[in-house]
Amino acid sequence: MTRLRDRLPAGGGLRDEDWEGRHRLLTVLLAVCMVLLTVFGVFRAEHPADLLIIDGLLLPGLVAAARLRNRRARSIAVALGFAVSCAGFVSLCHGLTEAHFTFFIVIGALALYRDWAPFGGFLAVTVVHHAGFGAADAGHTFGHGQAQANPLVWALLHGIAVLAAAGFHVVAWRLTETEERRAQDNLDESQAQLGVAFDETPVPMAMFGPDGRILRINPAYRDWLRLPDRLPDGFRVADLPLVQVDESEPSLMRLATESREPTNVTRQYRRTDDGSLIWVQTHATGLRDRAGRLRLVLAHCIDVTATRDHEAELRHQVRHDSLTGLLSRKAFEEDLELLLASSAEPVSVIYLDVDRFKSINDEAGHGTGDAVLRALAARLTQVVPDGALLARLAGDEFIAALPGPSGTGLRIGKGILASLAGPLAVGGSELPVSVSVGVTTAFGGVSAEEVVLAADTAMYAAKRAGGNRLQVFTEQLRVPVQERIAAEGRLRRALSGDLRITLPLWFQPVVSTATGRIAGAEALVRMRTPDGEILTPYHFVGVAEETGLIVPLGEHVLRSAVDHLLHWSDRLGYVSVNVSPRQLAEPDFVPMVAGVLAGAPGLDPSRIVLEITETALLDSAVDVSERLASLKHLGVRIALDDFGTGYSSLTWLKSLPADIVKLDRSFVAGLAEDPRKASIIQAVLWLAHSLGMSTIAEGVEELSDWEALKAAGCPAVQGYLFSKPLPAPAFDRMLLASHERATSGGVHLNETTGTVLAG
Repeated sequence: MTRLRDRLPAGGGLRDEDWEGRHRLLTVLLAVCMVLLTVFGVFRAEHPADLLIIDGLLLPGLVAAARLRNRRARSIAVALGFAVSCAGFVSLCHGLTEAHFTFFIVIGALALYRDWAPFGGFLAVTVVHHAGFGAADAGHTFGHGQAQANPLVWALLHGIAVLAAAGFHVVAWRLTETEERRAQDNLDESQAQLGVAFDETPVPMAMFGPDGRILRINPAYRDWLRLPDRLPDGFRVADLPLVQVDESEPSLMRLATESREPTNVTRQYRRTDDGSLIWVQTHATGLRDRAGRLRLVLAHCIDVTATRDHEAELRHQVRHDSLTGLLSRKAFEEDLELLLASSAEPVSVIYLDVDRFKSINDEAGHGTGDAVLRALAARLTQVVPDGALLARLAGDEFIAALPGPSGTGLRIGKGILASLAGPLAVGGSELPVSVSVGVTTAFGGVSAEEVVLAADTAMYAAKRAGGNRLQVFTEQLRVPVQERIAAEGRLRRALSGDLRITLPLWFQPVVSTATGRIAGAEALVRMRTPDGEILTPYHFVGVAEETGLIVPLGEHVLRSAVDHLLHWSDRLGYVSVNVSPRQLAEPDFVPMVAGVLAGAPGLDPSRIVLEITETALLDSAVDVSERLASLKHLGVRIALDDFGTGYSSLTWLKSLPADIVKLDRSFVAGLAEDPRKASIIQAVLWLAHSLGMSTIAEGVEELSDWEALKAAGCPAVQGYLFSKPLPAPAFDRMLLASHERATSGGVHLNETTGTVLAG
């Protein structure tokens, strides 16, 4: 019996609300049947008492179906009521066979309960009715003679038919319950998997109802927002400790409710528990039923505050200078373009550069230099109005831009100079700092690059005028800049061409006063333009120094000078080459000289003289003595050029490893008529000789000066009296002529070159 009971349907697949709906339907149908049966009985009942008995049995069933609390008892009451209705209808129809069809209809109706109790109760009452009433009152139970003669047989036939129909319903219920149980098991497994994925994921997740109620949250969500383990009933999204910062943006719930597509938004919120600001990226998906009604919203929340802060820091680093915190060059240029395009007022640009900043770095160290730049940036921030653009372009260059009436830039520029009248506090000490300021004003329709270039041009004009001053840009200031740009372009083209043609060497002889022969020559570079014009170093050496092109230019001069010396090996004693301060400061200069000498096997290195001016030694940022000692170690000779033009000439003679002293032309001109100059030269000659140095007098142009130098015992001279710098072919002819006249003595006119040559 237990096994049989277990195989019977138990109605477990129905939820309470579903069962209540079905029970309500069957109860209403039972009430309708009672009403219809009463009306039918009024016309068909032979005895009014029959109708009263039927209604009297139906009414308690209806009351019990409506009032009882037990689910099964209520369904049994309905089943018994339907059994009475069917039996009464058969009785009123005097056992009409077709009236028995109601039993089969009721079997299908009671199947809605999917429960064996009401179904079995109905079957039991049906058997009792057919067997009992069939035997007691066959005429009202079976409406034909054979059934009335053998009521038990027909009761058995009806019972078998009803049981067969009921059996198929039982099988159908059981199969349905089995399928539902299997589906439920699958659903339970899926829900378990979903539960694990939902609860165990480290990503905060929540389910919200359409009305904003929080249906479910996972532990990560609870920990993230520091929510209690159990939320109060009716807890809503509005109760979360988060407030959207930008209220003009639609909320997540609004977007998820209105959209049928997944929503992915990033919003900034303020936590109400600690007041902190956070950025949250939320992916929300609305789940809808078949009718399109929103059932719930599933939200994945990712706290992207750290990512946003990192992105903001990166944007700040890109747009700001790491040393001073001011705008970077790129950010300034971008913002200046926008300012020029949008401002209704003129835009003033103020460009400034620290005077002699290199000396601060060299003397106090780069750490102090950085501290000076930071202090200067802080001072500028105080002077420049709020809202203005303020940037550090590079090195010690700063720039500011702000809209305002004409004269605003001039006023702010003067304010900057005034603010630097006092020293800057740097590292516990005070340093005097001055700047050169350039100011320009743009009136729109001008590119940022052009405006910055104009302010830069004005600043350089202020610096060339001595610094610590302000210069307002004018168009006349563009001329030297344009000339410099043109000179740089010419030099770059020359360096990229055939150097023997574009940058040829000219030579000026150095004549021995003892023999009258050409003892050596100074190599001087020239530039040949594409149209054949020859330019002196005045036109390009300055820009070469500024741009650093002096390094490849100087290497070319040295290599070409060595090549020519090798060509004149039997006729020329040495060649001297000028070395600029920029070249001397290059760490690769000594290795470069060594490489050139290595490429000329058999050449005595002492036949190469490197001329270094006293000014270059004073301005050099390197250890001059160490650098010159390295050059001397290679075997080359060092000449101190333009001696007497600096402040420490005698000191240099004593401390530097020089081989030759070249007296500046200012000592030589008018020597024959100036006894004081003669005394100075006598002293220098004596000092150089005592230090083991040779002496060359430069700028000799008068025959009387030549005679005076020769009488004073100056070893060698150089100047226009003998020859101007000549191209290599002309100098080659001069060497030949010098050898031919070496034995004749005196001074002779060189008829080929038009110059004077000692012999």
